[in-house]
Amino acid sequence: MPHQNRVNPFGDLIATPERGTLYGNRGCLVDKSGKIARRFKEIRWITCVLDFKGRRHPMMAPGRYTGLFFLDEATALAAGHRPCAECQRDRFNLFRSYWAKANPDYAKSERPLAPVIDAVLHKERLGSHQLSSSIDELPDGTFVTNDGVDAYLVHRGMMFRWTPGGYVLEKRKECSFPIRVLTPASVVRTLTARYPVTFHSSASPL
Repeated sequence: MPHQNRVNPFGDLIATPERGTLYGNRGCLVDKSGKIARRFKEIRWITCVLDFKGRRHPMMAPGRYTGLFFLDEATALAAGHRPCAECQRDRFNLFRSYWAKANPDYAKSERPLAPVIDAVLHKERLGSHQLSSSIDELPDGTFVTNDGVDAYLVHRGMMFRWTPGGYVLEKRKECSFPIRVLTPASVVRTLTARYPVTFHSSASPL
């Protein structure tokens, strides 16, 4: 039986056999029996590579951080995670440079420290979502939802429905507007600044 450690664009933890392309954590989320007991333990929500220096970590061990998996970076960003400053150091530096340029009032620097970004993301995760009247005003990599059940990736002027195994191209007419934006506001601005977010291979119109 699969563990409940796969993250969807809503930031929820689901159980599914598909592993995903990225790893990460947000602290220890399990109780003494190894079952999910909380949504997060700390405000540092990170996204990591699947393999780093051959390290191995127990998935659902009490007292240890809970290993999580993501379909791709766009999903992780929508859920409120950001690249790890250790195993994804170059990626983190790239992300924070774009984030700082897009959010100067929060960053206060061209190279804000990770806790500065984490504090803003945490406040946005706990706050209400923005609304958008059209996907044309949203940058590639943004996630939206109508009903709080299905999440859609905005990419190349199209909408792709998220599934644990990949994306499914959808017709715009099947969605009503205004539509709720799942991706945190500071990250949307970062994507608007053309941060080169990565996607699962299924996010293609061809």
